[in-house]
Amino acid sequence: MDSDTIKSQRSPVKREKTRSVTYRLPVKLVEEIETEASNHNISHNVMARQILEKYIQWDRFANKIGIIPVPKKILDTLGIEMDAKDINAIIDVIKPVIKDTVLFIKGRYDLKRCIETLEDYMRASGMKSDHRVEGSLHHFIIQHELGSNWSIFTEQLLQEIFHEFLPNSKMKCQTTETTVIATIALGEDFSEHGY
Repeated sequence: MDSDTIKSQRSPVKREKTRSVTYRLPVKLVEEIETEASNHNISHNVMARQILEKYIQWDRFANKIGIIPVPKKILDTLGIEMDAKDINAIIDVIKPVIKDTVLFIKGRYDLKRCIETLEDYMRASGMKSDHRVEGSLHHFIIQHELGSNWSIFTEQLLQEIFHEFLPNSKMKCQTTETTVIATIALGEDFSEHGY
């Protein structure tokens, strides 16, 4: 991937209208937000915005769709014992859950909304992900840090999702124990945020 021709595709950069709002919050809560913002080297305004955006994009739906937090160590341990049969069984269970989740959160089920929902989930769960565009090729980079079996799971799940919407397209994957890079031709104008 030539770094001169690759553009990262996060949420579209556009000037949003803003509005000043005042909230009355407990001093302890404000101090915690300020401390956390300082630890991340950002303003408390940016920290508050990130918290609210995460709530709007994911947290408000999590309980309604049955998402519960699971410690990473548990997934790590389960991944060690998984075999191909287990991975296929999990994918068979999770595919309809993904469809229901996308329909509930985004109001429609298509490739763009599916990718955007998966990105929202990864961001909310602390996984690192990026979407880079190189001409018509789109590289979806997921850093899960859960071991090689979870890389196999991630690759197979992405294969299933892309095949559902683009049955004649081929996805290529590069995997390590911690990272999956899925590459597929979606065209230069494809953006999961533009629907």
